[in-house]
Amino acid sequence: MGRDADDTPGTFSAAEKEAMRARAEEIRAEKAQGRGAKKRGSDRTKLEELIAGLPEGDRRDAQRVHEIVSLVAPQLDPRTWYGMPAWALDGEVLCFFTPSSKFDERYSSFGFNAAARLDEGSMWPTAFAVAEVDDAAAERIAQLVTRALGD
Repeated sequence: MGRDADDTPGTFSAAEKEAMRARAEEIRAEKAQGRGAKKRGSDRTKLEELIAGLPEGDRRDAQRVHEIVSLVAPQLDPRTWYGMPAWALDGEVLCFFTPSSKFDERYSSFGFNAAARLDEGSMWPTAFAVAEVDDAAAERIAQLVTRALGD
């Protein structure tokens, strides 16, 4: 658990509390909307609005990640997850982008949930630090998403 400077140890930071509130709202919206094309369209709109509201550097990187994931894995549904851009397969979040501004971090990250097929021996990374989505990072993200799908 993170802490703000004025929080006591063991409590959630304001950013963590906001992420939990965002996830609760996402769950309520999912229940209200059900499934189908209308929900996917609404989810895509929410993701695009979230990206548009990010600070410039995070916005640029999140937009590029969204473009990459949409290109290499069109079967993934764009959505938000804990108030972050995410992409789901059959309703389950496969990968997500954590903007540096979300938790006031030095860098953004691109991560995967357990459904991702990134297994490599008895230990492997599930999140990657992203200082900037340059051409090399874009290529690596495309490779990781493709691999995560088991394609």
